[in-house]
Order: sequence, then C-alpha cells, then structure tokens
Amino acid sequence: MALASERQELILATVRERGTVRLADLVERLGVTAVTVRRDVTTLADRGLVRRVHGGVTLPYRGPAPDERAGRGAFAHGRLPDQAFVGMVVPTVEYYWPAVIQGAQSAVAAAGGRLVLRASAYDAAEDRRQVTGLLDRGVRTLLVAPTNTGETGQDLLRWLGTLTVPVVLVERLPPPELPTLPLDAATTEHSLGAGLAVRHLVTLGHRRIAFITARFSPTTRALREGWQETVASLGLPGHEGLAHDVPPYGSRGWTDAYDATLRSCREAGATALFVHSDSEAIGLVERAHEHGLSVPDDLAVITYDDEVAAAADPPLTAVRPQKHRLGALAAEMALARATDPVERPVHRVQLWPTLIIRGSCGGGAPVPAKTGP
Repeated sequence: MALASERQELILATVRERGTVRLADLVERLGVTAVTVRRDVTTLADRGLVRRVHGGVTLPYRGPAPDERAGRGAFAHGRLPDQAFVGMVVPTVEYYWPAVIQGAQSAVAAAGGRLVLRASAYDAAEDRRQVTGLLDRGVRTLLVAPTNTGETGQDLLRWLGTLTVPVVLVERLPPPELPTLPLDAATTEHSLGAGLAVRHLVTLGHRRIAFITARFSPTTRALREGWQETVASLGLPGHEGLAHDVPPYGSRGWTDAYDATLRSCREAGATALFVHSDSEAIGLVERAHEHGLSVPDDLAVITYDDEVAAAADPPLTAVRPQKHRLGALAAEMALARATDPVERPVHRVQLWPTLIIRGSCGGGAPVPAKTGP
C-alpha cells in the first residue's frame, strides 16, 4: 500500500486534472478502502488543499459553473424566492437565544422569506439530525450554532462545509484545527465584553475583581478567558480565590451557596463582582443586602447580558451582547451568500458588546474588608 503522503499527492493530482472527483472513483483508483480515502481527503481538506462536497472532492477555489452564473442573474433585482426559506438550528430556545432568533426572523421576513427553527441541546449528533431534517424540509439556507469542540464537533463542521446550501455559523467559529473551512460566521466578542467590565471597574479604583457564573457554555468560557487576560494585562493581583460557580438563582439551596461565595470573595479581598448572568447578579445583590453589605458602597457589581439588569435594586451596570442584531446580521449574511454563492468571499463578522452604566458600581472602590455573610 502506498504511503499516506503518496496517496494524498495522487488525490491532489486527480482533483487538479478533473476538477471534481467522486470518492468512489478515488477508492477504485488508489486500491484502498473507502475509510482510507475519506481520511486522506479529510487531511487535505483540513489543510485547505481541497474542498469536500457531497460524495466527492473538488478544488477549494474554482470559477462559477454555467448554471451558477445563470442563477446569479435570477437575483439581479434582489428577488429571493427559494433561498429565503431559511432553517435555523440553535442549542436551546430559552436563555440567550430568543433575541438572536427574533433578530434572524425579522431579517428573513424583511426579505420576504420564512424562518424555520430547530433546537439541538448542545449535541453534535442532534445538530446533524436537525440540519438533515431541515434540508429534507426544503430549506435553501442555514443558520447553525453547532457543537464545535472535540472530534465530533470537527466532523460536524466538516460535514456542514460540504453542503450545497449556504451555511452561516452563529456564535461559533471553526477551531484552529480547521483553519480554512470556508463557512461564514457571525459572532460576539464575549471576551472583549469581559474586558470592558474589568476595565470600567479598574477606572473606579477596584483591584480585586471576582468572576462568578452559574452557566457552562461557550459564552462562559470566553468571559472567563477575557476576565483572566484583562486582569493579567492590567497588572492586577492574581485571581486566585476569585473565580466561583454558583447554582442558578432561585434553585434549591441557592441562598447558602451565594452566602458562601460572597464570604469567599470578601475574604479574598474582592471589592467588585463580574457576574454571568443577570439573574445570578440579582441574587448576589439580594444576599449582600441581607447581610448588611451595600451595593455599590461596599461591593460593586457588573452583570453580563442585560436582559433584566435594569430592574434590579440598584439597577445593574451591564455588558450587553447585541443578540438581536447578531441574529439579523447572520440572516443577512446567509441571504447575501445565496445571491452570490461563488464569488463572495468568506465573511467572519464579530460584534462588540456594549457597556451600559447604571447604579451598581458607584463612583469609586470601597475600602477592602474581610467581613461579610
């Protein structure tokens, strides 16, 4: 059997010669198993040397086929008859995602189209099943927030890259292992949002800033990284003892857990909290008041999300991801890709969150104290 490098060179030569080659033809030509061919093709595609398509492989860059040139003419006046039938797969239709969905729906409706929604529960196999169901339903454009970690996530992304309909990733990017995967993406720079919160607190004189979360999600990871990187870049004291996970606000045993977290933060010298998300921030403020701590006089608080932060007592300073705009932008990118599937370059657009100043930070840092609940 030929070495993997020799097989891959032959695959490249065949694709250069023919333009597009079926996997079955490569199996016959190389005299190896279909599994071996798929593995070689995956390696080449991950390196950006070929592009996988349904049942075959082609060059990553090619001119438009005659039917594609003709198809572009049909949309010369902005008509989107079929392509505006858009499918959307998100991990949940609850926390965070409703505003994103609403933004996408508004953009699709403005184009005279229809959005069909499915949820997948942060599972790569379910992502694929839901996407397949939408394709069977007849959607012509896809917005997907897929699982993008681990081998299953990478395989899912590779498969999405082979689909013949436009695919735009929402709040997800391909991992470094897939540097040339040609999928559009619209994301929020969550780590920068954490940096906005930390920097605002530093301008008010705070030096020990705790990070508290009740959720495990890609957003949480990005916020934690942004908090850690900003603390380090500003030369603040280390964050040991300042990162805490708490149960959701209102869940069983939440009061004892929040009291313990506040106690730990105060003992570590924290004078400010950066909390993901609003409900947990409200719960922490409630427990702080219960134990005689004043917000913001004794403890400053910034929340991430700004869904209900303005209704807190006091109203919470918040970092607000532009969820509605993100959904609308993703849909607009997908519809634009549908009108120009070949010559439009890959777009990776990132929105910055916005810092909304309210009453929970006050005008300066309190004197650090070791007392508390």
